[in-house]
Amino acid sequence: MPSKSEILTRKLRTGTDFIVAPGVYDMISAKMADRAGFDAIYMTGSGTVASHLGLPDAGIATYTDMVSRAGRIAGGTKTPLIADADTGYGGPVNVRETVRGYEIAGVSAIQIEDQDFPKKCGHLSGHKLISAEDMVTKIKVALDSRFSDDTLIIARTDARKAIGRDEAMRRSQMYVEAGADILFYEAPADIDEMREIGQRFGADVPLMANMVNGGVTPVIKPEELAELGYRLAIFPAAGFLATCNALNSVYGALKSNGDAESGDADLFSFVEFNDLMGFNDLIEFENRYN
Repeated sequence: MPSKSEILTRKLRTGTDFIVAPGVYDMISAKMADRAGFDAIYMTGSGTVASHLGLPDAGIATYTDMVSRAGRIAGGTKTPLIADADTGYGGPVNVRETVRGYEIAGVSAIQIEDQDFPKKCGHLSGHKLISAEDMVTKIKVALDSRFSDDTLIIARTDARKAIGRDEAMRRSQMYVEAGADILFYEAPADIDEMREIGQRFGADVPLMANMVNGGVTPVIKPEELAELGYRLAIFPAAGFLATCNALNSVYGALKSNGDAESGDADLFSFVEFNDLMGFNDLIEFENRYN
């Protein structure tokens, strides 16, 4: 039976279907996305840091924080997991250990970016970058350090917001030539720029689009992204933004009316939630051995 990484690699390299990966940030969101039947799910760095620490995505979470959560998500779901690994948490040695740790944890595709420490969310401002040459070294280290070629290395450049379009294009070319399995050009400003990315790099490497609701890049449908030359898209923020809105409604109604069900958000069935968490399997297991 092929591994999750083999399944994702096969779909990406030989398949024709566009891959949509919703953002997950804890085990509830991961299990909900898992049962929906996506080809991949995406562990969002910003969502995971917010859920785990209640802090912004600004280089505060450590490798240990993130790899442990990646392992829980990968181990508790059937869907191949793409995971944000920030900058690789340091220099080449850190990148080596990050890739190996994420791979052992069950991650199928590992995203590494060219920001300097401390990193920032790609759709905000104030980024500082390492040199393109240092990022090329990180990509080569990541490729050489993985145990299986089916563990995909995603090279992300944040040069578009930090420096400008020309530098983002230059770095993208270098990262493709370094052998990255997937190119992630972060924060293109409009569809024309996305089309240029597709024309320049789409024939050489699968392209990943970052569809952040409220971000700087237009959020467009998968079929439109495919026409622009992209092969997969992550939707990192949709889940936690929807959750915040639902909680705002439910908690507001509870505070005002003493009744959570009077808010605008429908409550998930308690019975269905217990099934989602595996309570029925637990009961069956206990009955088998009691």
